Amino acid sequence: MDPEKNILKRFYIILAGFGLFLCLIVYKLVDIQFFKDEKYKELAQRSTSKTFTIEPNRGDIYDAELNLLATSIPHYTIRFDAVTVDDRLFQEKLPALADSLSRMLPRSRSYYINKLKKARNHENRYLFIAEDLDFLDYKRISKFPIFRKGPFSGGFIAEQKLVRENPLEEKGRRTIGYGIVGLEGAYNEYLNGLEGKRLKQKIANGQWKPINDRNEIEPVDGMDVVSTIDANLQDVVHRALLEQLERYDADHGCAIVMDVKTGAIKAISNLGKSKTSGNYYEKRNYAIYESQEPGSTFKLMSLVAALEDDKVDTSDILKTGNGSYKLYDRWVRDSEKKGYGDISVAKALEVSSNVGFAKLIDQNYNDEPERFVNRLINMGLNEKTDVQIKGEGTPRIPQPNDADWSGTTLPWMSFGYGVSLTPLQILSFYNAIANDGVRVKPRLIKEIRKGKTTVKDFSKKIVRSSVCSSSTAHKVQNILNKVVRSGTASNIHEKGYDLAGKTGTCKVEYWRSKGNYTASFAGYFPADEPKYSCIVVVNKPDPSKGYYGSQVAAPAFKRIAKVLYTKKPRVETIRLAKTDSLLDKTFAVYDKISNEHMTKMPDLTGMNAMDAIAFAKNRGLNVKLIGQGKVIKQSIKPGTKINTKYKPIVNLILS
Repeated sequence: MDPEKNILKRFYIILAGFGLFLCLIVYKLVDIQFFKDEKYKELAQRSTSKTFTIEPNRGDIYDAELNLLATSIPHYTIRFDAVTVDDRLFQEKLPALADSLSRMLPRSRSYYINKLKKARNHENRYLFIAEDLDFLDYKRISKFPIFRKGPFSGGFIAEQKLVRENPLEEKGRRTIGYGIVGLEGAYNEYLNGLEGKRLKQKIANGQWKPINDRNEIEPVDGMDVVSTIDANLQDVVHRALLEQLERYDADHGCAIVMDVKTGAIKAISNLGKSKTSGNYYEKRNYAIYESQEPGSTFKLMSLVAALEDDKVDTSDILKTGNGSYKLYDRWVRDSEKKGYGDISVAKALEVSSNVGFAKLIDQNYNDEPERFVNRLINMGLNEKTDVQIKGEGTPRIPQPNDADWSGTTLPWMSFGYGVSLTPLQILSFYNAIANDGVRVKPRLIKEIRKGKTTVKDFSKKIVRSSVCSSSTAHKVQNILNKVVRSGTASNIHEKGYDLAGKTGTCKVEYWRSKGNYTASFAGYFPADEPKYSCIVVVNKPDPSKGYYGSQVAAPAFKRIAKVLYTKKPRVETIRLAKTDSLLDKTFAVYDKISNEHMTKMPDLTGMNAMDAIAFAKNRGLNVKLIGQGKVIKQSIKPGTKINTKYKPIVNLILS
């Protein structure tokens, strides 16, 4: 073949290939431009923009008087987009911005000038400025030169996160809750709200900036939970329990106060000792979850069962002898070494005679133990209270057909061994006795609210049942009053404060040579017209310092009762600024005002509700909101000196 023709043929082939390639390019361009324009725009948009979730504001938890128990406070991280700012504005206002930042943050003016210039030169669109700022500092920094122009002209980027805070701090924390714990967990579906959506643009280093200041989908804030807790009483109960735990170097303890007629829990404190620091904190919700042997507080249940079955009357005589009684291979002993001799059934409860109750129950039910057990079950002692938060302990009442049932099971049950109940379950029974035999369901919630509107009302759902006849209730009421007047709790009797209740001392870990104890006191007040029931349980006090319920638990009961009994405790300090609450009255009996906690009341008028809450919280105040909208009036005048140590409450009227 002619070489020239061969070269020419190859040239044509290459030229045809280039032509075909050019046609493919033209085809692709036309296809993209006219047929797949929207598809590729969408792909480009996806790579540079993204929809982010906006968390809604979580609902607040209030006490019964609408004082805040849990709220979400905004914290802010501030960043700077050094590219978006106009060059003239940047050059003109840079010194002023650096000066403002140096006054607020712990760096010099020159440091910020150099930092901001460097960010400008390197086209940094996400420069870190500060983090964890509260609402006041956020409002302040947003007004700085350049920043005041906002995100699109001033490069100001503010990232908000909501931090859940408890104005009462550790007081009642396990009940108010966090995560899945307490009221926070139990009512999460109401508190949580609905998420929103917002479009953001990718700027640099995997960082994203809002494309505009509007949301695609607005978040729906959560509803508010109004509890039965009384914030003022919560502090009183916390202090009273803490004092006894510290005095007797106990491992842990709890205290509950409940409204006799409604079952509303007004205060609940749970304190355990830290193994590292030795301090007490809300470690676990012992009041609700810890099912354990109650000891002598169970003697009330045993007596009620015997009275209901017509086995005895309170005037019947029991022969307790010298305080020791042998059953099979075990001994029952009274705390009174010499014994009580012949005493009435009523007196046996008054002085808490183990021998008396062992004989009372063993002699009357030995041939039919199932009758005693069935009576306890009929009184509801094998049932949970179904209180509205998770984790309630399971009660245990032994059955005659249990594998571990023996001849001593029945008499030992009579004074609270072998059975298991939580403090709340014990209190529920004592509350029923105070309520003339009628049990009401313990509850922690009043209502769910959306603004001013009640979405769900819990106050009307009071489950009632009888644990005994009113005549039996009246008989044991008289004895419980005598327990305080002249019995095992006579150490807390004081003229003018008529209390009723029963001491409990239970030895635990009996296999140890010395063992540990649980000290308790359960009762109610006033004795003649009961309004509140209360239980105090102290676990594992130092035996060398004391372990009887009368000395370890009962004094806390008395201190709590006196605050509620009198309603107007003696004020030993300067009164706080006037509010509608009893906060100043309740706390004043304990502490004197110290100047280190004094501040001036800020002016909150004109602010919206969330801003006002954040502003007040950062000044150490609690807030009670009345109405919706913006603040038009506040109960504490601006400029008034207030003591933040007591977390005073300011009432805000909203338009």
